[in-house]
Amino acid sequence: MLASELITRFESFAPLKLKWHDDPTGLQIGDPNQPIHKVLVTLDVRPEVVDEAIKVGADMIFAHHPVMFRPAANLDYQDPQKAMYAKIAAHHLLVYAAHTNLDCAEGGMNDWLAQALGLQQVSGLVPGYHAAAVKLTVTVPAAQAEAVQEYLIKTWQAKVDRYALNSGEQFSVDLLQDNLSAAIQGIQALLPTTDWDYQAEPLLTGGHQYSMGRIGDLAQPMTVQAFAEQCKQVFGVGGLRLVSAAPQQLIQRVAVLGGDGGKFYHQALQQGAQVYVTGDVYYHTAHDMLAAGLSVVDPGHHIESICKAQLTTLFTQWASDHDWPLEIVASQLNTDPFTFI
Repeated sequence: MLASELITRFESFAPLKLKWHDDPTGLQIGDPNQPIHKVLVTLDVRPEVVDEAIKVGADMIFAHHPVMFRPAANLDYQDPQKAMYAKIAAHHLLVYAAHTNLDCAEGGMNDWLAQALGLQQVSGLVPGYHAAAVKLTVTVPAAQAEAVQEYLIKTWQAKVDRYALNSGEQFSVDLLQDNLSAAIQGIQALLPTTDWDYQAEPLLTGGHQYSMGRIGDLAQPMTVQAFAEQCKQVFGVGGLRLVSAAPQQLIQRVAVLGGDGGKFYHQALQQGAQVYVTGDVYYHTAHDMLAAGLSVVDPGHHIESICKAQLTTLFTQWASDHDWPLEIVASQLNTDPFTFI
């Protein structure tokens, strides 16, 4: 199979339009039309990860963090980072990164973290891409009406309003603008030789809001200190940083945002969070969080390595569903640069 097949399927799960502005998400190195047989899933693309990919016989590396956050001014191989690019190219490895689009995707990074923390009644934290809604009105011959209705309901989970006309039957459904083209193509595939008509009108309300981060409630209240200890166990870290003026306070409402989420703490406060779980909290930002009465658990950036197991399971399921001759393996390396002593 081609790498583009996996990429296309993934981008239907986490579309690139979800990514944060200027985030270098997507294809990093290589040709998406090259055949692939084994994919190595990793959090980071580091020299040791590239060596691991070569050792296990992978021809694609699927990472969360981009391999190139900043453009390279040259390709001086004395620089270990640039030597790594050369090794990737020499071994014909394709590198793809799913960064903030995976952070915002439903069923993606921040849902995995929220699930690991046992949060309930989960909703989005930081608003991102908003998918607008449209009303699609379709007129088809009466003989094809049942097939079209079944397609709209099963494929798009649409609530269908159906009307009888002299010329046939008419359906009216609300869809996301992003899905309109595919829905029309699907109807056309059902009626390849039939005359039918449609109209699409934008809606001022509705649509769907995607978000980075999640907020929800613990099943039972616990102290800030006990929750921090639980985070150590859940994320398998040897230590973490706790920012709290009241570690014995009982809390239940928790916000989480994988990676460097300190700048979003105001959104956590606005939604009633008592504790905010995120990484890479800056010194002065921590002071501001304390002054605002927010407790913060910083277990580090590397907790996003939860993606390795989750993506491996997801890709393996897709390979089975589509009968892809593809093996998915998770990197066995710990790329966290920090060690607690």
